[in-house]
Amino acid sequence: MNFKNSILIISGEPNSVFLEIFFKTLKRTKIKKPLILIASHKLIKLQMAKLKYKKKINILNTKNLINLKLDNKSINLIDVKYNTSKAFEKISSKSNKYIENCFNVGFELIKKFNLKGLITGPISKDKFLKKKYLGLTEFISKKFNIKKNAMLIYNKRLSVCPLTTHLPLKSVPKNINKKLIYEKVELINKFYKIKLKIKPKIGVLGINPHCESIYKFNEDEKIIKPAIINLKKRNYDISGPYSADTMFMKNNIKKYNVIIGMYHDQVLTPIKTLFEYNAINITLGLPFIRVSPDHGPNIEMLGKNISNPLSLIKAISFLDKN
Repeated sequence: MNFKNSILIISGEPNSVFLEIFFKTLKRTKIKKPLILIASHKLIKLQMAKLKYKKKINILNTKNLINLKLDNKSINLIDVKYNTSKAFEKISSKSNKYIENCFNVGFELIKKFNLKGLITGPISKDKFLKKKYLGLTEFISKKFNIKKNAMLIYNKRLSVCPLTTHLPLKSVPKNINKKLIYEKVELINKFYKIKLKIKPKIGVLGINPHCESIYKFNEDEKIIKPAIINLKKRNYDISGPYSADTMFMKNNIKKYNVIIGMYHDQVLTPIKTLFEYNAINITLGLPFIRVSPDHGPNIEMLGKNISNPLSLIKAISFLDKN
């Protein structure tokens, strides 16, 4: 296959388990579309030696990508320089410029060749994003001038979407509004109908325990419920608000394709409990499909060769089929 049919992969934080799970994915999975990794050749060689992994590396000439015939018999690499002498180090701001350069190369290729699939490895929000962005969803959306986006943690059986992403809990209530609910529902509905060919059944959680509040202003009654009623009138298959404490029981989750929660842990905790690594993070609203494994750098497992590659396998498999 040629370059335009490839899946682009930006490796992200160099001191993470991403390259380990990438190596494991190549060993365990048959992938039709060619994978193109954006990372440091030097770093890959160091981590290969540390993890006792061997595979030929095909360093690509970025000036002649369009005419290349590619397969996955070797690692197709766009080399981005990174000055290191160790396979793994402690995460610090030292790698920020390298990570930024990897993203810049990837974004330039997407825009130049109108590529449709991107996978990103994890980064350190503290060190790389420096509190300028809530997460990579917002960082990537900003780079493509996208104002409406959604984080969808996807599994074929059930997906979840947090209305607010990486906000501190005390900031959640003041950031909930009808407009934001409309935006997320529209993006989810469009994605499911176009990419998955189904009209999604969407359940919405309330923010308060049992959707009740001891205060005069109840967000569930004043914001969430009216938004759902309006969306129903617009022919969306949506219902709620529901109490979060019972929504993820077996008989309840069978009724929905997507559950929208009001904040990050309200929906990510149960989805990870249900599926563990069998879920992927998809950014909705971009002019391409951006997918990432649903976990962070996992610094506690660096260099131990025991990380589970399932989420990356699922991420690549999703783009390989779509």
